[in-house]
Amino acid sequence: MQVSRPRLVFTLAVLTAINTLNFFDRQILPAVQEKIRHEWSLSDSQLGWLGTAFILLYAIVGVPLGRWADVGPRKWILAGGVALWSLLTFGSGIAWNFWSLFVMRLGVGVGEASCAPVATSMIGDLVGPRKRARALGLFMLGLPLGLALSYVVSGTVAERYSWQIAFFIAGGPGLVLALLALLLADVRSEHPSTGNQLSPSMNSTPSKTGTSFRQAVGIILGLPTMWWIIFSGAIHNFNMYALGSFLASLLKRYHHLTVEEAGWVTGLIFGFGALGLFASGWLGDWAFHRWISGRLQVAWICTALAIPCLFLALAARPGEVTQCAVWLIAGYMLCYCYYGTVYAAIQDIIEPSLRGTAMAIYFFAMYFLGAMLGPVGVGWLSDWSARRVAARFGQSVPSEVHVAQGLHEAMYAVPLLAGLLVVVLFAATQTFATDYERRHQRERLAQPTVD
Repeated sequence: MQVSRPRLVFTLAVLTAINTLNFFDRQILPAVQEKIRHEWSLSDSQLGWLGTAFILLYAIVGVPLGRWADVGPRKWILAGGVALWSLLTFGSGIAWNFWSLFVMRLGVGVGEASCAPVATSMIGDLVGPRKRARALGLFMLGLPLGLALSYVVSGTVAERYSWQIAFFIAGGPGLVLALLALLLADVRSEHPSTGNQLSPSMNSTPSKTGTSFRQAVGIILGLPTMWWIIFSGAIHNFNMYALGSFLASLLKRYHHLTVEEAGWVTGLIFGFGALGLFASGWLGDWAFHRWISGRLQVAWICTALAIPCLFLALAARPGEVTQCAVWLIAGYMLCYCYYGTVYAAIQDIIEPSLRGTAMAIYFFAMYFLGAMLGPVGVGWLSDWSARRVAARFGQSVPSEVHVAQGLHEAMYAVPLLAGLLVVVLFAATQTFATDYERRHQRERLAQPTVD
């Protein structure tokens, strides 16, 4: 069933707003964590675990939610998830110690797990393959915009008022968006695997498919390209969550900015990153029209170009904020090219009836193996480096200077892992054409024959 252009624009706008709030709420903690660190005397490892808390359940719950998105009422799943994470974000402002905040962030992960599988599945059904990367690129604009706004707003509020109020302010808008989610266009594509038109109207009646969950997983993981993409997601999210968790802290400690100043600079960096994400959607569609694996080609080339930018940003000496920020802006713009291109590539090799499940499996690896390990890994490496620096000066307890130096050294893990990501994405381009044809062959075989 065709959706009118105004309804499509409204749906994409609301989904993008929800995704923006999704990343806004998850990034409040890194924006204000220097205040919390001093108030509760936390280490970087503990900060890493707080940043990882929501990912623990996010990754696990996302798989059944993704499958539910393939057969269930997607608008209601999304609306419930947005309302849940917004209430628990508000509740994070009343946390009184490490463990109470940890539990609140766990709950936020349950709600946020509904966003990406449901939204990308809906977009995949609403937008054809020739414009899909642009639509997904628009949706993923919520990532840099949400991060940028969170750092600017939350950092300013924390500096001028308190970190608790930053959480309170973030909780309200989600309840409005949860209501708007119920008005979205939710049209399911015809799935050749069943020969039926699933949910032909824009209602929220659960759909039925002829593919079991085990069969769906078998089909998805039977594609070599999916394995490469899953591996790439884990590496990419390790890097992005390590940067997202500790960039503002690095600017405060190593470059001597206030929490508010660090929030504004970090917000600027993430905000400009949106340009790369938007441009990559158009570039990815252009490349796909010329080469079957064109979207993945764009992804690995942009990642390769980001590596020297990240090294040059970290090479800036203490106080050289402009040099650090300029190269980070370039690096982030190139890193964000990953999302629109790779997400669209998954849609290209997975038939509509399996897209929610495929995205959920992919996000499980991205978050459980990548995002969960990024903040904790870099936090642990930062503490270890700080102790090593302190030991060189004959001190057993690191000072703030040693803590700053330790975090700076730990951040070099990001461009090093980006090199591995380039190799993985390039490998995915070598298997993509075969898997693309396998998808269309399955669909042809599933078409009902006419006697």
